[in-house]
Amino acid sequence: MPLREGEGRLSFVKGSNTSRNNSSPQALSGKGKINPVNQLLIIDDDHALVALLKRFLEAEGFHVDAAFDHDSGLSAAQANHHELIILDVMLPGGSGFELLKALRQHSAMPVLLLTARGEAVDRILGLEIGADDYLAKPFDPRELVARIRAVLRRTREAASTTTRPDHEEHLRVGDIELSTGSRNVTYGGQPVELTSVEFNVLELLLRNAGSVVTREQIAEVALGRPLNAFDRSVDVHVSRVRKKLGGFPGTDDLIRPIRGIGYFLASAPAEKSRA
Repeated sequence: MPLREGEGRLSFVKGSNTSRNNSSPQALSGKGKINPVNQLLIIDDDHALVALLKRFLEAEGFHVDAAFDHDSGLSAAQANHHELIILDVMLPGGSGFELLKALRQHSAMPVLLLTARGEAVDRILGLEIGADDYLAKPFDPRELVARIRAVLRRTREAASTTTRPDHEEHLRVGDIELSTGSRNVTYGGQPVELTSVEFNVLELLLRNAGSVVTREQIAEVALGRPLNAFDRSVDVHVSRVRKKLGGFPGTDDLIRPIRGIGYFLASAPAEKSRA
């Protein structure tokens, strides 16, 4: 059923192409900077689902804003007032993929993608564009909360290490150098831009250079959750790391897949040092 304007903590204002009965929130406004901690943004045109998720997530301690189309969703996302975005693939005015691609040009804000069950192509494409995780509809709201907390846990841990220089550790394998505190990666002195998940994947592989790392281990460490059956997210994230390193000479076979098991970083164990 449609939500009432201003209901609960949802913020509703009229978009440029919406009527009062189909309004979507624009970027939050107001004086001062909004603290994004536990602030979630749902971008989904299913009003009934949004109402259900709003009630469930607020009971779990989150604050929820919502948008129901591509344009108002992108505007709200770019306002940077939220800690995580829950994004549906199908939206009026443009796809969730288009929104995510536009957002990733300027922001690394965590995005959890909602896809149709069985649409493996959608899930893989979303991860390729830069989604942090995905969940197939229909889903148990408790599973959504678990995914949200897993994403927030790893992004908060990453943010805390960047502000604590005493935790700065340098890992070096060949020409790859990774700094855990600043979360910077270079290859031969050239910067390599990685997402938070990709950084975690590479760090795990570097720490275990010369040994096989299972897909289950990567899921636990990099995604913060167990690996589900038929879950391709680990493979997609590793593929993106390989692709980004592939722009440098001599990296074609650096990260090798081990069929049915996981991945192997073909090098000597990492050299470790502290700043």
